[in-house]
Amino acid sequence: MSGKVHNDPGNDNPPMPPGEVSVARFRFYEELNDFLPAQRRKTDFTHTFSRRASVKDMIESFGVPHTEVELIIVNGRSVDFSHIVADRDRISVYPMFESLDIRPLLRLRPEPLRRPAFVLDSQLGRLARYLRLLGFDSLYRNDYSDAGIARISSEQQRTLLTRDRRLLQRSIITRGYFVRATKPLEQVGEVMKRFDLYNDINPLKRCIRCNGMLADVDKQTVFDRLEPKTKRYYETFRICNDCGQVYWEGSHFRKMLRLIDNFITKRDHGDPDLT
Repeated sequence: MSGKVHNDPGNDNPPMPPGEVSVARFRFYEELNDFLPAQRRKTDFTHTFSRRASVKDMIESFGVPHTEVELIIVNGRSVDFSHIVADRDRISVYPMFESLDIRPLLRLRPEPLRRPAFVLDSQLGRLARYLRLLGFDSLYRNDYSDAGIARISSEQQRTLLTRDRRLLQRSIITRGYFVRATKPLEQVGEVMKRFDLYNDINPLKRCIRCNGMLADVDKQTVFDRLEPKTKRYYETFRICNDCGQVYWEGSHFRKMLRLIDNFITKRDHGDPDLT
């Protein structure tokens, strides 16, 4: 996302007394509208409430996960998630900014969301492999529980990638993204664009099986593990420091190189044919 932050005019009106009905006005920007019903997208709308609530709770009551939010402006002032919504508050809610430095305004978390380290839920195994292929730190196991993956995201400060909106609403998760696309190659492009990762591509550095780092290894060290034709035709090998998987420049390697070239082409020239 890029562009100008639209600060709302100030509002010095005090909240209404307890027990009375209050009204706040909301506006959600850019891809946050994906989570809203059609009549609330890209427009101001009012929300009537009679109970004390934080802006975080109110935002998530509309179906927008808090992990998708980077900036909240209330009456012209940046606030954090704990802000208690008052009568006649004007609230603007923004997703992560790609080409606009908002650090002087940021109040939601110590650092911006953007960080190329991920943990992925059980629906995104192929996306995890592609991200690892491109060099991105991407934890994935198909037996992660919701509680476990939320804990990993929180404790390791990893951005959670998921297609489960409810998972993103867990309070301990501060970094997360709801993946819209359903096809793995389209998901890669979506994540690369969303987190502005094209300049961080560092291919063939990670094991696509387990996410471990690869290191060059002497052929004789792995010789007993190789098939006869591999022993005969290949001389350069890498090994995963974590799981011990051995890689060499065979047909699978060349296929990976073609995929990497496609992703880099997308960065330089727009969407290529990734089929």
